Amino acid sequence: MRQIWIARKGGPEVLELREAADPEPKEGEVRIRVRAAGVNFADTMARVGLYRDAPPLPCVVGYEVAGTIDAVGPGVSPSRVGERVVSFTRFGGYSDVVSVPEFFAVTIPEGLSFSQAAAMPVQWVTAWHMISYLGNFRRGQSILIQAAAGGVGTAAVQIARHLGAARIIGTASAGKHDRLKALGLTHAIDYRNEDFEESVKQITDGKGVDLALDAVGGESFKKSYRSLKVTGKLAMFGASAAAADGTGSIFPALKAVAQMPFFWAITLLNANKGVFGVNLGHMWDERELLTEELHTVIDGVAKGHWKPIIDLEVPFAEASRAHQRLADRGNFGKVLLIP
Repeated sequence: MRQIWIARKGGPEVLELREAADPEPKEGEVRIRVRAAGVNFADTMARVGLYRDAPPLPCVVGYEVAGTIDAVGPGVSPSRVGERVVSFTRFGGYSDVVSVPEFFAVTIPEGLSFSQAAAMPVQWVTAWHMISYLGNFRRGQSILIQAAAGGVGTAAVQIARHLGAARIIGTASAGKHDRLKALGLTHAIDYRNEDFEESVKQITDGKGVDLALDAVGGESFKKSYRSLKVTGKLAMFGASAAAADGTGSIFPALKAVAQMPFFWAITLLNANKGVFGVNLGHMWDERELLTEELHTVIDGVAKGHWKPIIDLEVPFAEASRAHQRLADRGNFGKVLLIP
């Protein structure tokens, strides 16, 4: 098999394509011939040494793949061989062959491509988990989505639209606003030239939003929290500000951490607000919930409620381009690796 390794800490150029023996599926596992693998911001953080959950370098990262089952381990029905599936991976997803626990391998419905399927496990499940499961979002409510043009952002816009949001407010560079509005965004904020907190106040007549999704971190967490209405909720699911310059320098990371808020219990109590933290990488033992939510978002595509947005598909041999795309914040939707 072929794998993309992070050979050492550094820029996208440190990614290396290497050969290895195909894995043999163990008991309760299926082996997948990968047709598409997802790239996530966490992968770029691991590459620059700022993702604590990543394996020690050198390593193979990657949280999601789609492909065809070509072998099964003991305890798995041989009838699954040949099945088109999408799956979470606990690292190792940057490979053209992977073995995963059978329960994580979800059947891809007809009409959904391998690329579309590979775009869904991490980012769409994260968006659904924050909006529906934790946020309890309801028709007529309002939502603020940071980095609305990213993979999670484009998913969140569509999910909020389907659930009947009254206002869908999102931050993105100006060149992406029209495409976001076509997906359902009602108010676009140019984060490079506008103070999103002030814009949210104007848009909501000073009331604030029911739910805010924030993967930026640092001071943005404080401002997103202040953008909530009474009974509003903040979901924090990343800290891209910690790698603002894309180099792994410790200084942006320290600044981002220093600017993050402390949420005191009595303050939350009196404000009637809620704060959630979301990290799918720490939810692998919640397999029933993860697979249920993956089934839900895939079913939504099959029913025409929403669709995954593919920004860029990159051959394994050019993996550095995929990482550079995310580092530059140039993507609109999902970036994928294609073996």
